[in-house]
Parts: sequence; structure tokens; C-alpha cells
Amino acid sequence: LVGLTALVAGLVAVLVFAFLRFGSAVRDMKRQVHEGNAERAFVAGALEEAIGRLREQGREMTARAENSERLNSEIVSSLTSGLLVVGLRGEVRMLNPAGRRLLRLAPGDAAGHFRALLQEAPPIADVVEECLSNAQPVVRRAVTIRRRDQAHSHLGVTVSPLFDERGALQGAVCLFSDLTAVMELEEQVRLKESLSRLGELTAGLAHEFRNGLATIHGYARLMAPEKVTAEYAPYVQAIREETDTLGRVVNNFLNFARPVQLTLAPLQPEPLVRQACAEIEADVRARGGDVTVSGSFAVVEGDEVLLKQALSNLLRNAVEACACVDRPPRIEVESRVDGASRLLRIAVADNGRGIEPSAREKLFRPFFTTKDQGTGLGLALVQKIAVSHNGRVQASDRDGGGAVFTLVLPLAGH
Repeated sequence: LVGLTALVAGLVAVLVFAFLRFGSAVRDMKRQVHEGNAERAFVAGALEEAIGRLREQGREMTARAENSERLNSEIVSSLTSGLLVVGLRGEVRMLNPAGRRLLRLAPGDAAGHFRALLQEAPPIADVVEECLSNAQPVVRRAVTIRRRDQAHSHLGVTVSPLFDERGALQGAVCLFSDLTAVMELEEQVRLKESLSRLGELTAGLAHEFRNGLATIHGYARLMAPEKVTAEYAPYVQAIREETDTLGRVVNNFLNFARPVQLTLAPLQPEPLVRQACAEIEADVRARGGDVTVSGSFAVVEGDEVLLKQALSNLLRNAVEACACVDRPPRIEVESRVDGASRLLRIAVADNGRGIEPSAREKLFRPFFTTKDQGTGLGLALVQKIAVSHNGRVQASDRDGGGAVFTLVLPLAGH
């Protein structure tokens, strides 16, 4: 019995020990689970914090990218020069608003091949083609665009090849700006210098020529036709008439060559236009035609006498152009204020035979004329008066036949 009791006691002791070990193991497992959960919670929290920082950095990078893209877009849109980006196959990738304006394109006309886009400006297309072919930049190339309305635009063009990060050619970037005002100013300076030299070289000679003509004319007047034989009387009369004609030519040339003395004052050109029209109105109506004046006027800084002379010469030239084709003259004077350029444009249009291409470049040269009775000084004097007022005169064909001569003057205060 004692042995059985000892055996039972031993078994109980073993069971108690095993139970205690099991409890200790359970407690260890609980402690490890708790510690593991804490570690996982720590890792999860750290990971969530890192993800939050990455998300914030992503939002910041996205905002910076959007701001950069917006800034680039604003810069491109704000450029006063035209910007054209062309792909390797010639496709148009970008054309900014200034480029559309300089090329006179509608907002939607910026797709397709650059040759189609630049069909009204082939010199620019040629420069882009040159850059794409050679992969070399073309710097500050001056080109002239001839519009359908006969107007000319002078542009400065720079084209650079577009490469990717590996150095492979991807297209071309074309930057172009309007040089028309600069070129016209340079032309005005050249004209002023040329007219000044012409006056210096010829004034003395013309005076001597006029003195000689006066002597011949005086002697011819002393030879009364009735006091010479009938055989020589026509010759005396012819000498008188020719010396009169040459005298008028010399006087006109002296007026042209003489330095212009301006008496500038603010004036409204409309009364001058209507006075000049009134001078030719009787002649025009006698030929079965009419004269009209339309448009808007603005104050210019000018010499009243000289501007009146320039307008009279333009109107007289229009009447004579119509007489050359024997048709009733239709003379239209239209004035337009160009507020953007601060210019007044007074256009005199006729329905004559128009301007011959071979004569276009010589219209304003002294003594050049296409008329049988012309002296070739009328338009030259108009140009001289315009240039002396820091303006210019332009010639173009009129729609439906005829010619248009436009006197361009800066507005007062410009």
C-alpha cells in the first residue's frame, strides 16, 4: 500500500510538473505572440508612415510638374516671336499663338505636315527643310514673305535641330520674328540718304541747265515768227515749245531735288484729301467717272502744304492711269487707322491698267514713267514727302483691275 501510495504521489508530481511546464510554455507563447504583434504593429506603422511620405512627395512632384508644364505653356504662349516644332517626318508638333498670328493662320490650322502649314510662307519651310536635311542649325536667316494681297512681310528665322538624350535627331525647332518694321525703317533711312545725295549732286547742274535753257528761250522769243521766212517760222515755234517743256521739267526736278523744309504741326488729313479730290473732280466727271472718299481719319504730325501736294499727285496719277486705257475713271480714296501700329493709311485706288510686274520696282524712281506725257517725278515726289514725314508709300494691284497707292503716315505723338 505504501508503495502504491508512493507511486501515485510520484505520478501526481510528474503531472503537476508537466502541467507547470505547459503553463510556462503557454505563457511564453503568449508573451512571444504579444511581442510579435507589437513588432508587426511597429513595422506596419512605420510602413504606413513611409507610404504617407511617399504619397506627399508624389503629390509635391505632381504639383511641381504641373506648375512647370503650366509655366512652359505660359512662356510659349507669351512669346512675341513665332515658335514652330516639327517632328522628324515633318509633322507639326507645336505652333504658338504668335506663330499663328505672324503666319496669318486660324487657331485650328496647326496640324499636318509643315509644308502644308507653311504653304503661304515657303521661304520658312525651305529653312526648316534645310535644318532637317543637314541636322545643322540655321541662324538668323532673313526671308521675305509675299502675301496674296501684294504685301510683303520680312521675317528673321532661326532653326535648330532637336535631338533626344541619345543624340538621335528627332525634328527641328523654328523660331521666327517679324522684322518688317525694322526693314522699313532701314529702307526709310536709305531713301533719305539717297535723296539727300541726289539733291547735292544734281542741284547745281540743274541750275546751270536751267540758265542755259533760259538763254535759248530768250533768244527764241526775240525771233518773232512773223519776222522770219515762212520756212523757218515753224522751227522758231518748236524751239519755244521745247524750251518751255524742258524748263518745266527742270523746275520740277529742282523741286524734287531740293531738301525738304518741313513745317510740322498736328493736322487732320481729311480736309486735305477732300481738297485734293475737289481739284480733279471736274476732270473726272467730264470723263464720265466719279471720286469717292471713305474710311476713318486721325491726327498726324505733318506739313500741310507738302501732304496736300503728295495727295494731289496720287490722285492725278490715278486719273492719268485711267486715261491710258480710255475708260471712265473710278477713283476711290479710303483711309484707315491702324491703332496697333499707330499708323494712318490713305489708299488711292483706280480702275486703270494696273502695275506691270517689270515696272513695280521702278515706280518711285525719278524720271521713270509709263505714260506718254509723264515726267516721272510725280510718284518720286510723293515718296520723298512720305519719307520726310517718317512714312512711306506702297503700290499694289487692285482687286478687279487697277492699282492702289497707299500713303502711310505715323499718327501724331508716335
